[in-house]
Amino acid sequence: MRWPNDRLTRFEIARLIGARSLQIALGAPVLTKIEETGDSINIAKQEFKEKLIPITIKRTLPSGEEVVVNIKKAIDNWLAENTEEN
Repeated sequence: MRWPNDRLTRFEIARLIGARSLQIALGAPVLTKIEETGDSINIAKQEFKEKLIPITIKRTLPSGEEVVVNIKKAIDNWLAENTEEN
C-alpha cells in the first residue's frame, strides 16, 4: 500500500510548520499579511492555512523511488479533513 501523493502525514505537517517557523525566526520574509509581529509559529501556521508554505516534500519510498508531494492540494485535503471533525 502506498500513501497518496495528495495527503500529508501529521509528521509532515509538523515538519512543514516547524521548518517554516525556523526560517521566519531567522529573518526569512513573511509571505502572508499579519496584523502584529510576533510568534513565528503562529505566522507559519497562518501561511500553512493560506497555502503559502514555500517548501517541497520529497518522499523516498522503500523501493528507492522518489515522489514529490503536491503541497497545495495536500494542504487543501488536510484542511478539509480537519474542519469536518471540528
